[in-house]
Amino acid sequence: MSKGYLLDTSALLAYMEKEAGDERVKSILKNENVFIPWTALTELFYITCREKGGDVAELRYAMLKRSGAHIIWLADESILISAGRIKAVHRVSFADAIIAAYAIQNNAILIHKDPEYEALAGKLEMEALPYTND
Repeated sequence: MSKGYLLDTSALLAYMEKEAGDERVKSILKNENVFIPWTALTELFYITCREKGGDVAELRYAMLKRSGAHIIWLADESILISAGRIKAVHRVSFADAIIAAYAIQNNAILIHKDPEYEALAGKLEMEALPYTND
């Protein structure tokens, strides 16, 4: 089996919102071993609730649960230590530190479109989707 891919919240939103990079995420979901951490699901859910309402958030959540991706529900001591070290040294959000720690733990390629992750170059394998020009 090929190396796994871990989807960040920004990659999930790109897929759901048909933003640049959505076809790449669709291909990964269809053809690869995919991990989605609970933190990315939480962020996707609350962002969708705010922007599109609770019904759409629940629909998106259900769709991802049925996608065949491995949802990572548990955080253990190794994730706590890894995420804490990432957050202590790099200017990334708390959620991004946890997501990066899961990618490292699962030896997975982190798929994202968040420039904040550039601070972690060399710490883990990543693939950046096209950034949004806001």
